[in-house]
Parts: sequence; C-alpha cells; structure tokens
Amino acid sequence: MPATSKASNAAPSFPLAGASQDGWSNEERATATCFCGAVQLSFPTTRPGLINTFVCHCTDCRKITASMFATNFTISDKYLTHERGQNRLTSYSQSKTIATGKTMTNYFCSTCGSLMYRRSSRFPGLSILRTGTVDDFSLHEGRLKPRVEQFVKDRVCWVHAVDGVTQVEAGIGTATVGAASLWLSPF
Repeated sequence: MPATSKASNAAPSFPLAGASQDGWSNEERATATCFCGAVQLSFPTTRPGLINTFVCHCTDCRKITASMFATNFTISDKYLTHERGQNRLTSYSQSKTIATGKTMTNYFCSTCGSLMYRRSSRFPGLSILRTGTVDDFSLHEGRLKPRVEQFVKDRVCWVHAVDGVTQVEAGIGTATVGAASLWLSPF
C-alpha cells in the first residue's frame, strides 16, 4: 500500500512547528497559523469551500517562498475565517510578473513574515493558502495532497513530477493551457 494511502487515514498530527500550539482540525475544518502564532485562519477541508490543491513552480512562488516551488490550496473566501491577527496581516500587490497581467496580492504576518495567502484579481472570491501553514500535518498527506502541478515548464531539472498528479505546463486556467476546469473541478 502506498505511503500516501496510509497517511490519508492518519490521526491528526500537530508537531512542534512555530510558536503557537493551538491549531486544530476536525472532519470539516482546520487551522493554518503563521510561524510566530500571531495570525491564525480556519478553512474548510472539503467541498464546496475547498476548491483545489496544487504545486506551483512559477517564478513568483520561487521568490516568495525562497524555495524552488510552493504547495498551495484554494479556498472560497466566504468559507475562510480569520481566527485572530487579521490586523497583523500586511499586504503587497503587483502585476508585473503575473503572466495574465492581473494583480496578485500577498498577505503575510507583519511580525514573522509568514505568507498566509494570496489573492488574484483574476479569481475574485478565492484565496490561495500555503499548505505549510496548516497546523495538522496529516492533512498535507491526505485532503490537501496536490491534485495538480502547474508551471512545470519552470520546474528545475532536479525536482521530479509528483506521482499521480495532473501536470500543467503553465498556470491552471490560463488561456495558454485551456485548463480552467482543473482550477474549479470537484474533488
């Protein structure tokens, strides 16, 4: 049996990761907390609030994660709750590096700098959260396991495709891909 199958049914796992230890999850919702604990969100772990899960290799994700890719999930804003620290979020917006020319806004903790989510003017009403901020690590292997890997044309040669995940050359839902159905497809 593959490791991901076992992990999908794993009990919640809350390892020591950051200053806050009050994260939680249940059958329908879970929390995402910044590194210092000042900002905490809660989000749905099922449809209709959970829209999609994906790995992104775009150049923006490389820069804002200080890594080679980002793992993300998309939530409908009407299901996203700021449990604490909304006033501690700082935002930065730009459109220069976005292929569509639309504006992407990053929301990050003003204390520790953790990127909590991004919002695109192209997809109003949706927030793109970072999987690494999710407090229950068992969700990373189960409900939040990526379904799509995008901007694979920009993936470095020493990172390999994620097994069993749809590969998309550019961005999900871009005109060059014609894969808008991947963005909003049901789980």
